[in-house]
Amino acid sequence: MLEYVILVDEKDNEIGQMEKLNAHQKGLLHRAFSVMIFNSNNQLLLQKRAYNKYHSGGLWTNTTCSHPRPGEMILEAGLRRLNEEMGMTCELTQAFSFIYKADLDKGLTEYELDHVMIGFSDETPHLNLEEANAFKWMSLNELQLDIIEHPDNYTEWFKILIDQYFDTIQHHLKYEISQS
Repeated sequence: MLEYVILVDEKDNEIGQMEKLNAHQKGLLHRAFSVMIFNSNNQLLLQKRAYNKYHSGGLWTNTTCSHPRPGEMILEAGLRRLNEEMGMTCELTQAFSFIYKADLDKGLTEYELDHVMIGFSDETPHLNLEEANAFKWMSLNELQLDIIEHPDNYTEWFKILIDQYFDTIQHHLKYEISQS
C-alpha cells in the first residue's frame, strides 16, 4: 500500500500530497513528527530502527517518528505511530517544531517540518519488529555525549534534534514535569 506525505510550505500550510518515497527522492518539504517519551527518571526512550526500513535502518533514534496521513492531526498521528511501533500509549503534548534538511542513505533526502511531541510513561515497550529492533532508555546528557562519540549510530534528524534543540527539549521537559 502506498503511503502519502503532506507537502507543506515553511509556515506548515498544506500545498499538496505526494507518495512518501517519491517525496524523499525529490527532497520536497513535507510534514513530519517526532515523539519523545520520557520515564520517571527523565530518561528518553530510544528505538533502534529495523534493518529493513527503506532508509536509516539499524540506527538509533527518538521514540518514534513518522508522517501524519492526509487529514490526520499531528497528535493523532503521534499516538497512532507510538502504538504501532512501540506498542505503547500515553498522553502527548506538542512541544515545538523545526525545519531540517538532511541527506540520507540510498540517495534519499529528508526535508521536513518536524513537529516534536513529548510524553511520559514507565511502560515497557512491546516492539513491532517490522519497525524497531531494540529499545533503551538514556538521559539527555548521556545521549548528547554518545552522539558526539558515535554519530554514525544515530539517524540524521535525531542528531539535529539533540544538537540544535537540546536546551528547548530540556525546557519543555522541565515545564511538563512542573505541570504534573
